[in-house]
Amino acid sequence: QVQPVESGGGLVQAGGSLRLSCTRSGSTFSLNDIGWYRQAPGKQRELVAHVSGLGFTNYANSVKGRFTISRDNAKNTVYLQMNNLKPEDTAVYYCNTVSQRYSWGQGTQVTVAS
Repeated sequence: QVQPVESGGGLVQAGGSLRLSCTRSGSTFSLNDIGWYRQAPGKQRELVAHVSGLGFTNYANSVKGRFTISRDNAKNTVYLQMNNLKPEDTAVYYCNTVSQRYSWGQGTQVTVAS
């Protein structure tokens, strides 16, 4: 199965910003509700934001007001703009459908230094 490809992670200072990208080939990507997940060391993977095929969004309380999810269906890409990053945002970030139908990709590491 084709995996999503995540990119855009890196090392930033607290208060900094990053923009993550998620792409996946296939004609149905633009129809699916897509979520950004993250997994910190020793913790379970959690859903932090998701966007419907029509662009409706939802966020976990921990990121609300700081993260913005968006999509460009023409490019089969979903973005996660992360502002005012905190050390507790440090994790590997993944994308998948809200029902986790895709195989998991490699993810992209986000490290926020205090």
